[in-house]
Amino acid sequence: MFGKVVNWIDDRIPMTDTWNKHAGQYPAPKNFNFWYYFGILATIVFVNQILTGIWLTMNYNPSGDGAFASIEYIMRDVEFGWLLRYMHSTGASAFFVVVYLHMFRGLMYGSYQKPRELLWIFGCLIFLALMAEAFMGYLLPWGQMSFWGAQVIISLFGAIPIIGDDLTLWIRGDYVISGATLNRFFALHVIAVPLVLVVLVFLHIVALHHVGSNNPDGIEIKENKDENGWPKDGIPFHPYYTVHDTVAVVVMLILCSIVIFFMPEGGGYFLEAPNFEAANPLKTPDHIAPVWYFTPFYAILRAIPDKLGGVIMMGLAIAMLFLVPWLDRGKVKSIRYRSVWHKLNLTQFVICFIILGVLGTLAPTPGRTLLSQITTLGYFGYFGLLWLYSKNETTKPLPKRVTM
Repeated sequence: MFGKVVNWIDDRIPMTDTWNKHAGQYPAPKNFNFWYYFGILATIVFVNQILTGIWLTMNYNPSGDGAFASIEYIMRDVEFGWLLRYMHSTGASAFFVVVYLHMFRGLMYGSYQKPRELLWIFGCLIFLALMAEAFMGYLLPWGQMSFWGAQVIISLFGAIPIIGDDLTLWIRGDYVISGATLNRFFALHVIAVPLVLVVLVFLHIVALHHVGSNNPDGIEIKENKDENGWPKDGIPFHPYYTVHDTVAVVVMLILCSIVIFFMPEGGGYFLEAPNFEAANPLKTPDHIAPVWYFTPFYAILRAIPDKLGGVIMMGLAIAMLFLVPWLDRGKVKSIRYRSVWHKLNLTQFVICFIILGVLGTLAPTPGRTLLSQITTLGYFGYFGLLWLYSKNETTKPLPKRVTM
């Protein structure tokens, strides 16, 4: 009976063929390592955010008068409302953790090089949409840090010449942060941006399965096939990597459960203390800072004395990621076979990014501002140096087959 049902569906939509193409018989390189867990983990967290978000909206009141009270109602009176809220807030941070590690793997193994340029672009667009989604969702609790953080970030658009003031007014929907701002951010957070994310994730996966997955050696397994047309260094994604990835999913669920049940505020980084107070336009928090996953770019913004210059540099910090496929002119993909200079350059880039992230959470001082400027130079220096040395880089010889 089950087979008849499947055949009936296959006659009307290619369900089995689609499963085989994208999972069951998708040829994945047999040497995937730890760094290849984070794609599936990002998918799991994305599903968590969608499902918990749907349940939270059932009891949320997107108005200036009722938003904070509805969060309190969810936490105190809705059955398991506290769990849903903490799953959603922890999931937001978990999302950025796995996405940052996923992008780092792409930089490390050259997963942006030909023929995967468009795949990388889709990934960067997902990152950009995710930042927009997180920023809009951050306003919804209508706490002190939500209110004033949005006030600071939205005001940055006012630095844009000519259209800045009108653009700021359009984003807010009012002359100040108000219920109108909250309402439109709610609509964008719940409907518009998630739809964009779903489309981008779909395109990302389609592009990935069209060109094939990269691997730690940076060797194209499609170029070495057996007499049946199957890559000699490939194995079916299912069941090998479905089982392989299940281990990572279980570990991530354990770690997230520890956070949710024992430290849901994440030491003040996942949920800040001022956000447990209702938004008050007449009371400014002692120190206004965005959530941790925005702080590297916030530190770059503050490192530039001029407001417009800071906004431009912050935008460029994200825009440079889109240009990496063309800035890297190397003939070898994987860091395993690239020069010492490339390894040092990527290492200093990661160190600068982490330092910027820490500095973005702290109140500015002259010493911290100077360190922010130095690490900002290191951040942008990665892209400039990559373009300079990659064309004539001395690399190690690539093996003919992937190594385990």
